Amino acid sequence: MLFDNEKFYTVLARPVIIVTTVSSEGKVNAAPFSFCSPISFSPPLFGFSCNPAHDTWANIQETEEFVVNVASYELGDYMHILEQKFPRGVNELEKAGLKELPSRHVVPPRVEKCLAWIECKLVKDLTIEMGDHIWVVGEVVCVEVDDECWDGVIRADKLLLHISGKYFAQEAKVTKYKRAN
Repeated sequence: MLFDNEKFYTVLARPVIIVTTVSSEGKVNAAPFSFCSPISFSPPLFGFSCNPAHDTWANIQETEEFVVNVASYELGDYMHILEQKFPRGVNELEKAGLKELPSRHVVPPRVEKCLAWIECKLVKDLTIEMGDHIWVVGEVVCVEVDDECWDGVIRADKLLLHISGKYFAQEAKVTKYKRAN
């Protein structure tokens, strides 16, 4: 099937993350993202695509810290609340009824019902002149995984995966393949 190139992302199921940040005034912000990826082993770097007009980016510019909260499929019903455009300074976690947990090495909080937490400090942002988003790169300073979601790797059957708009995937399974020699 051939279709519109601008919908290329609908052929990929991507993990949903909730990025939490704090403004210089200490106001918490939380927003879901799915254009994201680890980008380096050493140093450990993580990146995500962000609209430069959003509070997430403004807060990262002010404090240079963020937490990548890996969403479980149980959080799917909360995404429509977290993605709303609330006025700056409104805590989306409170609006969604989600509990904050303290982070270990950065100020922004973790989200309680998530599977894993990746605490990051801003390293770089990349603006691509053709696109409508920037790529935010953070150095990973702490990673923690919920014990029930770890089996040598993250349990894929617990992940919330985003396809497009209101379409999500869940119940993924992990298969270990042999490496080709």
